[in-house]
Amino acid sequence: MTMISRRSALLGAAGLATLGLSACGRGNDTGSQPTGPGSAVSEGKATGEVTVWAMGAEGEKLGDLVEKFTAANPEVKVTVTAVPWDAAHDKFTSAIAAGTTPDAAMVGTTWMGEFVDLDALDPTPADLIDKTVFFPGAWQTTEVKGTSYAVPWYVETRLLFVRTDLASKAGFTEAKDWDQLSALAKAMQQKAGAKWGISLQPGQEGSWQQVMPFAWSNGATITDEAVTAFTFDSPEMSEAWAYYQSFFTDGVADKAPAVQSTADADFANGSVPMFFSGPWMMSAVEKVGGSGFADKYDVWPMPTRKTATSFVGGSNFGVFKAAKNRDAAWKLVQFLVDPATQVEWYGMSSDLPAVTASWQDPKLTADKRVAAFGQQLEAALAPPAISTWDQVSAKFDSLVEKVCKSGLAPAEAVKTLQQEATSIGMGQ
Repeated sequence: MTMISRRSALLGAAGLATLGLSACGRGNDTGSQPTGPGSAVSEGKATGEVTVWAMGAEGEKLGDLVEKFTAANPEVKVTVTAVPWDAAHDKFTSAIAAGTTPDAAMVGTTWMGEFVDLDALDPTPADLIDKTVFFPGAWQTTEVKGTSYAVPWYVETRLLFVRTDLASKAGFTEAKDWDQLSALAKAMQQKAGAKWGISLQPGQEGSWQQVMPFAWSNGATITDEAVTAFTFDSPEMSEAWAYYQSFFTDGVADKAPAVQSTADADFANGSVPMFFSGPWMMSAVEKVGGSGFADKYDVWPMPTRKTATSFVGGSNFGVFKAAKNRDAAWKLVQFLVDPATQVEWYGMSSDLPAVTASWQDPKLTADKRVAAFGQQLEAALAPPAISTWDQVSAKFDSLVEKVCKSGLAPAEAVKTLQQEATSIGMGQ
């Protein structure tokens, strides 16, 4: 895949207008701390030293991308440290406690509430970043109690992977709503020879990510609009859980799948011809399926109920309050979410752009499957950024398992979840 060249003008003061913004304000004091939420960033090019932490493959590749930033800002030095995902959370919290955080970092979306409760993140400068250039669901992952503390760096969402050759054999060319999805899953077994009609998680860690798209599509919410109370115990939530349960009670989905996922192999051999997942699975199934397999499957949008809403994940990028070079750190963040940079990063990493304008580039429009993920991102949500979400989601996953494997009544499950989530609370 060919990477695009980014206009050098976007890296200097003129680049601040790329996201529909103008720089103003603070002079060139890179060591001073912000004076309030969304404090302005100084004009001019970045200078001084900037330390950055990033996780996993992104951490290993980010240094190459940052070379473009330093070339256009010759008086700045950026040091990127790659941090293993399994050590990242503890490394961050230890650094926050000790006041030794980097200037800027990749921040997991589910960590936002916790880090803000620890008073660790600098509010996003309103003069530098225009929230309207991002997918709305992605931007919401940066907000805690109405204030943004980061920017969406890259995103992902979930679509329905479908063996279209088998769906056609089963008599279907689409699954636009809940009824069609149920009917197709059954027909995959009855007419197309599949062992299971669809793969869904019967509990286990992260199963909330499969259940909540159905709930959101049915009008359910996790909290009230003000994020002051949980709203799990609702008819809309109960109905979504009942629908999800039906795939297991009808024998269409496996209650006891392999501990180690075999989704790519099962999809390729046709034994499980449907599952929900993100864009990374395209290369996985095509590798297992071999030559010509790309013509046997497609990715379809979330089936509609009241809406067709999927889950939005990915990662944010933020600046710490303890940053020694706040202004330069935010200028680096602004560079990372420039539309052209986002497309270049996609070419380097396959991470999907969080900036909607990037999706007009041929590198993202040429593949209709990739483009479909961009379309779904227009209707995708994430849990609210609360510091207790990991605890609440663990209760959610446990109850999903009881609903799917033991037949617990969905109405009873969401009532219990409401009670347990309320007891846990939302943090500070």
